Amino acid sequence: MTESSRPLRGVLFDVDGTLVDSNYLHTVAWWQAFRRLDYDIPMANIHRAIGMGGDKLIGHLLGSDPEAEVEEKLDSSHGAIFSTSWPSLRAFDGAAELLRACASRDLAVVLASSASEPELQALRRAIDADDAISSATSSSDADESKPAPDILQAALDSADLEAEATVFVGDSVWDVKSAAALGIPTIGLTCGGTSEAELLDAGAKQVYASPRELLQNLQDSLLGQTDAG
Repeated sequence: MTESSRPLRGVLFDVDGTLVDSNYLHTVAWWQAFRRLDYDIPMANIHRAIGMGGDKLIGHLLGSDPEAEVEEKLDSSHGAIFSTSWPSLRAFDGAAELLRACASRDLAVVLASSASEPELQALRRAIDADDAISSATSSSDADESKPAPDILQAALDSADLEAEATVFVGDSVWDVKSAAALGIPTIGLTCGGTSEAELLDAGAKQVYASPRELLQNLQDSLLGQTDAG
């Protein structure tokens, strides 16, 4: 349950690395984009920044704010390279079932994604659970990307939810920080490549290995407490 006494009404889901096994594809796409402009950024560093919005990720990895032209080239290159992976995108085991299980508990299921609209559609096809999804966000719905909370606020607004009656499920420390800014408790999943210790240190309330493990423990998780008052 949330830290207030309000009953749970909705659940926000990050998508990349949480529901879809795409974090390492993003890592390679960013690495190639940086290499095209002669930046040698280790893949490990890139992976640890996945979960940030592209604009924040670039400055974070370069250690400074790049010129607008450089940022635009890096972002467009990443998007073009990553799009070649769309046909091979796969949802994590249990992802669709988890969304449907949440919907069956009368929870509004919202995808809180900062992907572009075409990319979001590819991710949704991979998940194949549109019947359980109440609404979804894309990059056009927020002025600032994670770790700023804008996209999560947009996700709340899209389903007429309040922060104190929701839980967020994500896979990165940036997800946890975004949710914390709005007072939303986070369930962390390690399937995106971030460790349990890192997610707990960032402030996650619970951590599971995957959508399947969360589904198997749904009643005992924050998502199982829909009747608390």
